[in-house]
Amino acid sequence: MHSTEVSRVIPGPWYFGRTEIDWLAYERASELADRFAQTAAEYDRSGSFPFAHFDALREQRYLALTVPTEYGGLGAGVHATVFAQERLARGDGATALAVGWHLYVVGKQAETRTWPEPIRRRIFGEVVAEGALLNACGSEPETGSPSRGGLPRTTARRLPDGSWVLRGHKHFTTLAPVLRYFIVSATLAGTEEAAWFLVPRESEGLRIEETWDAIGMRATGSHDLWLDDVHLPADALLEPTGDRTPGRAAGWNLHVPAVYLGIAQAARDFAVRYAVERRTVNPPGHPEPASPLVDRPHVQRLIGEMDLALLPARITLMDLAFQWDERPDWRPHLADAVAACKPFVVETALRVVDRAMRVAGGASLARSLPLERYYRDVRAGLHNPPMEDVVISNLAKAAIQRASADPAAP
Repeated sequence: MHSTEVSRVIPGPWYFGRTEIDWLAYERASELADRFAQTAAEYDRSGSFPFAHFDALREQRYLALTVPTEYGGLGAGVHATVFAQERLARGDGATALAVGWHLYVVGKQAETRTWPEPIRRRIFGEVVAEGALLNACGSEPETGSPSRGGLPRTTARRLPDGSWVLRGHKHFTTLAPVLRYFIVSATLAGTEEAAWFLVPRESEGLRIEETWDAIGMRATGSHDLWLDDVHLPADALLEPTGDRTPGRAAGWNLHVPAVYLGIAQAARDFAVRYAVERRTVNPPGHPEPASPLVDRPHVQRLIGEMDLALLPARITLMDLAFQWDERPDWRPHLADAVAACKPFVVETALRVVDRAMRVAGGASLARSLPLERYYRDVRAGLHNPPMEDVVISNLAKAAIQRASADPAAP
């Protein structure tokens, strides 16, 4: 959906809203982020799932953000989604990352239209009317992230009547406590092919093992999923897993760096407020007994370094998202840049959070401040796909291939 451009100025760091849907999504995310910030530490400390946050997301129709307007959704593209998700993550990174995977699955399907239309219409209808949540379940203990390739150990056996029986084990199943549909990758028994299957939560033989107990992103509910001979109808097979069309729906992966940029921005904002409000004792002979921490030159340098790092990361992320929406013909050529954006933004976020903690000093380690949570959460970005080593390898292969085909090519 392409909305008319609108001019709007909001005080703050480098906003990139261009259209009405951008600002609608951003304003909803902003309201929710401010609410979630009040309880994020509580959920982090307990490691419990934030059901109340998802009730609020449902009430605000945020779960229908990426459903196309023709199905009754808000019709957000990649840019509006990234714009909103970065803002939501400033309030609670774990909630933003978790709901981001739902928005990703829905948005990707809105772009590719690879599921059978009756199933797509039914699922999107449930998302709009009831706030149904769905996520792709591809990671396995034996094979790791599906982004590294390889066939799933989970198997799908076809019965004579055309129905399916799935058996296997998935982990890192984000949103497990609230998913209505698990979109599961499985190898077709007796073949070297795999496909995605739609598995309803109420399916007999489906069970969740509450295994998620990590140092960061503790409230994402990323538990293990077990499929013990789950019987599914013939139309549960949604699509093959092996589509490698260059750039196909890759832009939706930008929801991941958006979250880590939002966490870094939250850390920067807290550090600046802390430095302004905190007063430190001056050495003997100083005309004032105490002065604001922000007056110290090394603190000002740290603040400047944070903004210097955040600005190019934000521009890169937002511009890639905008180009993805506006130039469909460029998408095959943008895929490498989209993949590279995640490690670039995450490395930037790590540096920013580190400097924010230096501003606060030893106090940054206290659980009474949010900086230690930002520090733990932002490190989870190193382990979200696409992995840095895979990105670097693919960039090198592409460069070598271009040079081999045309020695004059850059």
